[in-house]
Amino acid sequence: MPITKSAKKAIRQSSKRRKFNLNRLEGMRIAVKSVKKLKINGKKEEALKELALAYKAIDKAAKRGVIKKGAADRKKSRLAKMLAR
Repeated sequence: MPITKSAKKAIRQSSKRRKFNLNRLEGMRIAVKSVKKLKINGKKEEALKELALAYKAIDKAAKRGVIKKGAADRKKSRLAKMLAR
């Protein structure tokens, strides 16, 4: 357990940030899954609309440091490639 005041504060900060980051990550995963599901079901137009939301979620996760920039670029590239097929 933390002893100093600053260590206690660091624990509080890290737990708040963890909750925020997990929510951001889960939102990104849900957005990507919805695009994939729409593509599999043959609803390409709707999938393209959802693609913009997925891009936004991926970019926000990368901006906040939840995922790395290269991982975000790779996810976006693979989604676009999947929809182009």
